[in-house]
Amino acid sequence: MTDEQMKYPVGKFSPPASYTTDDFRRWINDIKVLPGLLRQAVISLNEKQLDTPYRTGGWTLRQVIHHVADSHMNALMRLKLALTEDKPTIKPYEEAHWALLADYRLPVESSLRLLEGIHSHWAAILESFTEDEWNRSFIHPESGETIPLKKFLGTYSWHGKHHLAHITETVKKFDR
Repeated sequence: MTDEQMKYPVGKFSPPASYTTDDFRRWINDIKVLPGLLRQAVISLNEKQLDTPYRTGGWTLRQVIHHVADSHMNALMRLKLALTEDKPTIKPYEEAHWALLADYRLPVESSLRLLEGIHSHWAAILESFTEDEWNRSFIHPESGETIPLKKFLGTYSWHGKHHLAHITETVKKFDR
């Protein structure tokens, strides 16, 4: 893949016109399996490989793993806020700035363990949803968009695959 293709190796997220129970089941399964897929993708990588950017100007594979943990930790909190408050306005964060913090230089194991716990909680909550809960929402202050939890789930199913592909496509280059 070229650097340009590596920006969105699985394409950009496009929400469906309508949502089905099968969509929810598939996306919840994506949430469940992502931590294991990420672990499998990086388990045999050495430090030099983990510190390889997935594209020119992109994050290193190490930063990608830490980013997914931070992003999905925020996602779990946003989910809980939307379930317990009436259309809360969520707090955005500067993900590019977070990627420069000292914890993004830690071994990836800490974030892989975080992801296992986060995704376990996340899936348990999602599997308990009623029809009304899929329609609950939060407000994103930067866009002003009201985001229903069903779209939110689809977005994060995509987000995990997007970053997993950054890693797996980069690892293919190591095998050459």
